Amino acid sequence: METDNQTWVREFILLGLSSDLYVQVFLFVLFLVMYLVTVLGNFLIVALICLDSRLHTPMYFFLTHLSLVDVSYATSIIPQMLVHLLAEHKAIPFVSCAAQLFFSLGWGGIEFVLLAVMAYDRYVAVCDPLRYSVIMHGGLCTRLAITSWVSGSLNSLIHTAITFQLPMCTNKYIDHISCEILAVVRLACVDTSSNEIIIMVSSIVLLMTPFCLVLLSYIQIISTILKIQSTEGRKKAFHTCASHLAVVVLCYGMAIFTYIQPRSSPSILQEKLISLFYAVLTPMLNPMIYSVRNKEVKGAWQKLLGQLSGLTSKLAT
Repeated sequence: METDNQTWVREFILLGLSSDLYVQVFLFVLFLVMYLVTVLGNFLIVALICLDSRLHTPMYFFLTHLSLVDVSYATSIIPQMLVHLLAEHKAIPFVSCAAQLFFSLGWGGIEFVLLAVMAYDRYVAVCDPLRYSVIMHGGLCTRLAITSWVSGSLNSLIHTAITFQLPMCTNKYIDHISCEILAVVRLACVDTSSNEIIIMVSSIVLLMTPFCLVLLSYIQIISTILKIQSTEGRKKAFHTCASHLAVVVLCYGMAIFTYIQPRSSPSILQEKLISLFYAVLTPMLNPMIYSVRNKEVKGAWQKLLGQLSGLTSKLAT
């Protein structure tokens, strides 16, 4: 296809992490196991919340959405990466690359907004507990969840459309593990200053705005916790937020480091490792964090396992 004497590529080549065969096989096994753990862990969390009526609260309503987003984000990147680790020709069609960018960027954006929504939920639970059920009613929770999904999707749609309108000329080698936005923009054979500005502005809106809301929520939460007289009361209040706070540090930390300053971004290898950490490790760790550090989830697991054990004993007799 010719446009203004410029050749537009029909497919891209993802260079990935390594060209060594043995390293690729090792990475394939490692990432496959991590992906299976991610899918299993997040779906178990969703199933547990659905089965245990004690977890039918706003906090776990949003955690269900977070788990589904984590699985979807990992699925938008890892299966393609696994195929390329074993393939000799590591090509991805133009349309597939655009789809991968749209979905991965969309899921990421949804997660950032969801984490801010969950911080607001924790703020109300700690700072205004007597009115918690009145404020965080079902209608508000649904609207907040829809806002998260719509804002992340719209941001992704705009970025994908702008990025893939750039002429790539004959540049088709993406030095990354996936069709990541900064890596794709670097392929353009025109000045991309405006695109980098858009990425930075979008990052400020979709990353820093929710992050600031999270920060303000936790300033109020910490202030309220410090006013609690009893040590036991302070511990209980802190434990209601500990899991969410750990997930916030993981998710926002990596994304802000990667996207806020595209012109002064880290080396290509560091960028790949950061993206890999965010795509593979974070979705796998989130359900573990909520299971290990959350008494309600641990209690629900114990109840479910007890019921399964009792059922097994009855069937055996």
